[in-house]
Amino acid sequence: MSVQARKERERASRERLIVATARELAEQQGWDAVTTRRLAERIEYSQPVLYSHFRGKREIIGAVALEGAGELAAAVRAATAAADGPRERVAALAHAYLDFAASHPAVYDAIFQLDGGLAYAQEDTPEPLKDAFAALLESLGEVAGEGVPPGLFTEVFWASLHGVATLTRAGRLPPEDTEARVELLVDRLAVV
Repeated sequence: MSVQARKERERASRERLIVATARELAEQQGWDAVTTRRLAERIEYSQPVLYSHFRGKREIIGAVALEGAGELAAAVRAATAAADGPRERVAALAHAYLDFAASHPAVYDAIFQLDGGLAYAQEDTPEPLKDAFAALLESLGEVAGEGVPPGLFTEVFWASLHGVATLTRAGRLPPEDTEARVELLVDRLAVV
């Protein structure tokens, strides 16, 4: 192995360590606790090394968002692949989405709430974000209804799920009614 290849592998490893550590710290203590100084201490590298990978917290949030979007897409696809029929796929999608949001609140915030410097719904949207939307569209497009653009329907259904996720986590909606909310979304919005 060449010296250059080894250095590239070490750099990629350090970058993964920074992102994993940021995620861990954010999940434990919230994003306010994620500072370059604290990250540098935890990964046992100097702040200049950290800055050689990311220009600051915003880029770290963006890296976490991209990684999380891939995980969300995989979770949605796994859940919908196991479901039998359009209604069951939509319900499975909703549950997988809400479970992801509840299980990974800091990652969810990085994807959908915080400024990670990423473009959304634009030509230059990063592929992991496009793929997360595509994972929703794959099941929701088939239940949009006649004359309803599948992408538009997916946006509205996704916005509803996002509202349920964020309002429940903020204590604005009682968590014990989440199942009823999912049933209502599936029964009233999806044409199955």
